Amino acid sequence: MNIFKTMAVTSVAEATRAIPVIDFGPAFRREPGGLDAVAALVRDASERIGFFYLAGHGVPPAVVDDAFAASREFHALPLADKLPLSLNENNIGYLPVNQSMQRHSTVHKATRPNFNESFFISHERAADHPDVVAGTPLRGRNQWPEGHGGMRSAMVTYFKALDGVGERMLSVLARALDMPADTFAPFFQGEAHVNLRFLHYPPQDVDDDEQFGQGPHTDNSFVTILARMDVPGLAVRLPSGEWLAPPLIPGTFLVNLGNIMKRWSNDRFLSTPHGVLNDSPNDRYSIAFFYSPNPDAVIECLPSCVGPDRPPAYARAVYRDLVLEFYNANYFHRREYSGSRAAAG
Repeated sequence: MNIFKTMAVTSVAEATRAIPVIDFGPAFRREPGGLDAVAALVRDASERIGFFYLAGHGVPPAVVDDAFAASREFHALPLADKLPLSLNENNIGYLPVNQSMQRHSTVHKATRPNFNESFFISHERAADHPDVVAGTPLRGRNQWPEGHGGMRSAMVTYFKALDGVGERMLSVLARALDMPADTFAPFFQGEAHVNLRFLHYPPQDVDDDEQFGQGPHTDNSFVTILARMDVPGLAVRLPSGEWLAPPLIPGTFLVNLGNIMKRWSNDRFLSTPHGVLNDSPNDRYSIAFFYSPNPDAVIECLPSCVGPDRPPAYARAVYRDLVLEFYNANYFHRREYSGSRAAAG
């Protein structure tokens, strides 16, 4: 039986007892005591569930609405127009239905590829950008369809708005881990590794117990900031093992911590399993903003998260190596690039 069939359907009041709504406004506005007050709420949510609703983020509703309109515009294009933009070695571009799956998930052994299509963008880089010229991994250019300038503008505007939110969250997350507020900032300087994923989940066969819109998984990001529309489908696994369908709360983003935060915090903060099953008759759209450090960043367990009774569970690692390992494991198109590197090596 599909594991999401057991997920709890709850009211907003019930859901927010599990996944709290946290107003980041006092911290973002630098009100006296605001940073540590918000950090305390984030600490509780991060240790208990690994998810929270982000309120007080300052992103205008029109920016979010325009991003969803742009996503619908892109996904409505003929497949023949989207395939030339197929996901490249930097994981930028178009990913058709059934081209990814959670191969190494410890949550649920997926037997079928994910039933969604996605369009990934990152930082806008010109052809003469030094990293583009050098062919630096994870530093490529965005791919855009011809004749859709308004769509491109809306997507880039949303990207920049969420990039600002992620940057402002860094001090809160550092204080939540009992570290100085500026701890994370150096790891995100320059161009942090950021992917914005415009997802489209077509309606799927509700009687197919092995098909997921997105199989149960944990994210490989530092944090993920998710915008959703009113078609349900997302399920979050609570520490009890139950699956919760978090309701849409207008004016908020749903934030979850990823495996990089779990690693940095030495398992103190949770990277919580979640997935998608679109068993409605309607198309479902969501926008996932994956915010992670600069690829050159060296990740090691923070001093506040280790001690005599809590030795580091993870060795020091370069973020670029971690993310490429994840891509190679979960995206079918990566076989071409990982195979060519192995042959060259």
